[in-house]
Amino acid sequence: MIQPILILGALVLGLNSCSPKQNPATTSEQNTPVTETATAPETPAAKPLVLGAEQMDRYLKQLEGKRVGMVVNQTSVIGKTHLVDTLISRGVQVTTIFAPEHGFRGEADAGAHIKDAKDTKTGLPIISLYGSNKKPSKDQMKNLDVLVFDIQDVGTRFYTYISTMHYAMEACAENGKKMLVLDRPNPNGHYVDGPVLDMAHKSFVGMHPIPIVHGLTVGELAEMINGEKWLEGERSCDLTVIKMDNYDHTMAYELPVRPSPNLPNTQSIALYPSICFFEGTNVSVGRGTPTPFQVIGSPFYQKKDYSFTPVSMPGATDPPHKGVKCYGMDLTDASHAQPFTLKYLLEMYNNSSNKEKFFNNFFEKLAGTSELRKQVIAGKTEAEIKASWEPELSDYKVLRKNYLLYPDFE
Repeated sequence: MIQPILILGALVLGLNSCSPKQNPATTSEQNTPVTETATAPETPAAKPLVLGAEQMDRYLKQLEGKRVGMVVNQTSVIGKTHLVDTLISRGVQVTTIFAPEHGFRGEADAGAHIKDAKDTKTGLPIISLYGSNKKPSKDQMKNLDVLVFDIQDVGTRFYTYISTMHYAMEACAENGKKMLVLDRPNPNGHYVDGPVLDMAHKSFVGMHPIPIVHGLTVGELAEMINGEKWLEGERSCDLTVIKMDNYDHTMAYELPVRPSPNLPNTQSIALYPSICFFEGTNVSVGRGTPTPFQVIGSPFYQKKDYSFTPVSMPGATDPPHKGVKCYGMDLTDASHAQPFTLKYLLEMYNNSSNKEKFFNNFFEKLAGTSELRKQVIAGKTEAEIKASWEPELSDYKVLRKNYLLYPDFE
């Protein structure tokens, strides 16, 4: 996936005050936990965060006697137990598991083909919603009444789980089925930034006219998609969002399970909005190293004081520049976990010995605009570039307020 908790390091640097850090639920034993690298100061205890999935008294009755499909992955846990297992133990008739990019267990490489399969524990069919079958088909929807979405997002436009949610909503709207979104925190939900997507560049890594850092939970975004008629044919989905208790957009939150193979810790998730652009360039984001999305480098970067060599490893079997020494920047220190910035992109471009091949045709899809590449090549400063997208960003911020389900950071 284009990789890609409220980011703790970012909070320390970017917020004057915040709500207390919540203790996350313990992940299931088969899942790899997020490793914390940036920490927030301890604050007095507050009411514990209660996730949407944990609010079973609010949604179990809606599932009684219904055939239930589930859009879930390795992050869909309550305590040590996967939500699928929890619902089955409560007598819910789960008929189908739909898996996003990286698969049901979250182990596949970014962009890898995910095959349909069966869950060895429950025997349930697993249908991939990545690749050629991004939207549940009419045939796949006919044996269910309700579709439940419960996946941890990281709050950026190009992270494809929200695109999977869009298509799930669309399938429900087209087939007269109910959609239930169990809300989870947005680890980058404490700010909004970046260019708003020009729909001429719409793709699976950018489906909505929202900025790169959209500042919404998946539940809030689902409400926006529905309210703004962004589904095909301007349809509306029969949508219910199960809200969290005791959440707000300034809250520090540690993800109990890594959301995808190459986002292993809070540092990588904090940096992800700023360095995912490099997936559309000849610069490595550290796939095939122990610190993905925490280092950047290229054989063409002219400063030689830091280097790494990507290798094949689980979650990155064929990383860019595999076996080639890349020179660049080590961003593992918590001081780099700041809100969205263009400084790394400008630095790597300005000091590249191969500017002609720096960008590839994927860059515009990630940026969501054709202007950013032109601005970088023209030598514009970060301040000049950000000023160019401010009018549309300001309009989005006004729109966003209409769909907030929780207290905001402003």
